[in-house]
Amino acid sequence: MPPALLTMVDLAARHRRVAEAAEAAVLGVLRSGIWVGGPEVAALEAEAATAFGRAHGVACGSGTDALVLALEALGVGPGDEVIVPALSFYATAGAVLLAGARPVVADVLPDRPLLDPRAAADAVGERTRAAIRVHLFGMACPDPELRVPLVEDSAQAAGLDPAPRLGVATAVSFYATKTWGAAGDGGLVASDDAEFAARVRQLANHGALPGRSCLHGRVSGHGGGNSRLDALQAALLRVHLRDLPARIARRRSAAAAFDAALPPTCRPVPRDAGDPIHQYLLRCEARDALAAFLHTRGIETAIYYPRPLSAQPALQPQPPTPVADGWCREVLSLPCHESLSDRDVTRIAGSLAEFRP
Repeated sequence: MPPALLTMVDLAARHRRVAEAAEAAVLGVLRSGIWVGGPEVAALEAEAATAFGRAHGVACGSGTDALVLALEALGVGPGDEVIVPALSFYATAGAVLLAGARPVVADVLPDRPLLDPRAAADAVGERTRAAIRVHLFGMACPDPELRVPLVEDSAQAAGLDPAPRLGVATAVSFYATKTWGAAGDGGLVASDDAEFAARVRQLANHGALPGRSCLHGRVSGHGGGNSRLDALQAALLRVHLRDLPARIARRRSAAAAFDAALPPTCRPVPRDAGDPIHQYLLRCEARDALAAFLHTRGIETAIYYPRPLSAQPALQPQPPTPVADGWCREVLSLPCHESLSDRDVTRIAGSLAEFRP
């Protein structure tokens, strides 16, 4: 019988880690009758803001919404441009489009798949209104030192130590597969600016003015929308937050084992001690052959990302991003999560060591 498939994520196993507390929290919310807003959401906003090093948090419907709301609260709109890195999930750039602006893609660093400050500086133009720096795979993006407002895309950076907080806002995704994830979608905008956070809250609730029903007053010049995190997800996230340090410790331990087992044809991507390892990343010129070999051993792999944002049809035209192109040809991710047993980690590491292209 072939060995069980080791998958990139195992949400059922994650739930089993916290099942008793999570199910009790959900039942408590259902019995309370407070399903939208209320004390669970308020508590989650405070705890999440602290976790990301900020003073204020506003929960919302998704990580994409968090980016859109942060940009709209900055006044970004039609005719504006926003700089984004060439390597990221599409939502980083898609959020700019949803805000009515144009994403301008800048290349990444040769040694890490993060926004290159020089490329970002070269991308600044007369219409540049903001920039999004992405802490991809849990790696802290360097400060691009631009003279425009920064939004931190921390969708993959839960547990990053120290928590980056250079920009005016931190946009968070609680999508289920994130290291700190909900049972579905969810997001957060965190900021040290109380007025900015209040603006985000208004925009996420149909533009309602503080203390009024959403059926009445509006934010001047903007109709707002509907992007709220429900109390069930907030309660679950609060439970999962308590397990986050253990998850990160396990990921770091597994990543170290994989680093040590890499064959000469592969190399790890440099990490800092405080990186939470949202994904384990390696580079290999024979990437496709390695993925096929690991598949025969029952080990799932993934490519993050097969194409840079500069190649996305919806974002054209964009300048060339040759460094990001090179990353996309060679990068591969392996299972590296808290539900892997010691035996699973040994199996992955042993398979890596045996690979010969």
